Amino acid sequence: MKAEEVRTFGVVGAGQMGSGIAQVAALAGLTVVMEDVAQPLVDRGLASIDASLARAVEKGKTTAEAGEAARARIRGATRLEDLKDCDFIVEAVTENLALKKEILATLDRLLAHQAVLASNTSSLSITELGAATRRADRFIGMHFFNPVPVMKLVEIVRGHETSEETFYLTRGLAERFGKEACAVHDFPGFISNRVLMPMINEAVFALHEGVADAASIDKVMKLGMNHPMGPLELADFIGLDTCLSIMQVLEEGFGDSRYRPCPLLRKMVRAGHLGRKSGRGFYTYPA
Repeated sequence: MKAEEVRTFGVVGAGQMGSGIAQVAALAGLTVVMEDVAQPLVDRGLASIDASLARAVEKGKTTAEAGEAARARIRGATRLEDLKDCDFIVEAVTENLALKKEILATLDRLLAHQAVLASNTSSLSITELGAATRRADRFIGMHFFNPVPVMKLVEIVRGHETSEETFYLTRGLAERFGKEACAVHDFPGFISNRVLMPMINEAVFALHEGVADAASIDKVMKLGMNHPMGPLELADFIGLDTCLSIMQVLEEGFGDSRYRPCPLLRKMVRAGHLGRKSGRGFYTYPA
């Protein structure tokens, strides 16, 4: 199967990442089924797509007609069984290894032999996830970046068994979505989070040790290094629980103390201060 032969595209998870992936697939002309465990979650994901498409039309990035046509190609679902006719599925649920394995194993039993499964994981082993299925050769990492409709990069991550055909299909699909694909081998954190998360963690250590306050740390990186967001502001945007999870994957995967999560990061996650999504992280956010 080639990228242009993919007609029906599935997304598991209707959150921020899943809804964004569904949107770009629909804009590329594919029929999309977006699944989550409950109808309110699906409805929230569809509402997010509506708002995102409206912004794209307002900014002139797409036409009203194209936005309406894309939206009409997306339908919601609350059962994995509703994805059984998809040619290609991206799993985009929370970074929980056991949960992802369970979902992927179920999808593997439902899908046709030639269908391809991908994970949007930002750090977990593609090889290990693929081993939860009987199609490790047709399993791959497809790591999008947030917000998906805006960010151009997709990390295409090959597991140990991923076939060349699956890699080229996935790369072609990313390009069909208007993305730039970057080929990566299966190491903890891939490229993006292997570089980014230790920087964020070190910024948390600087705050923890009293080097400076959060605003000053972020100002140095924005004005001195020309970063669009400071590392602590970015951590709030990503979610401190997600940052901690990725640091733990890096620490375990490499067995190296330099990836040890900062105690302050652990403490804030335990306190429920997760960043923007909880209203409080290194900064506070209005409801």
